[in-house]
Amino acid sequence: MNVQVIMRDGAPEYAVLPWDDYQALLNAVGRPAAAPPPVTPVAAPPKFSELTVLREAQGMSLEALSRSVGISPAYLGLIETGERDPDAAIRRALARALGLSGWGDDA
Repeated sequence: MNVQVIMRDGAPEYAVLPWDDYQALLNAVGRPAAAPPPVTPVAAPPKFSELTVLREAQGMSLEALSRSVGISPAYLGLIETGERDPDAAIRRALARALGLSGWGDDA
């Protein structure tokens, strides 16, 4: 059996083992096999080409969003048209201002 032990403060806290080994343990103690946990799909973050639609859906002007992000309206316009790719700090600020997730590190 291949078990990984996760320690905290020098004491074992969790044991992690392969699914087949877990099923064998259940079978050994007379319990029915467990169904695998459901896989929850992760939604893809919105694309920057949707930035204008996202901004307008929240009733924000180009000027208001650019001010809240700390960039010029002209630069935000270039991001919205796809002429500029924002760096990680601007992506995080845009995500915060628009209440989005997924633009934190990689867009």
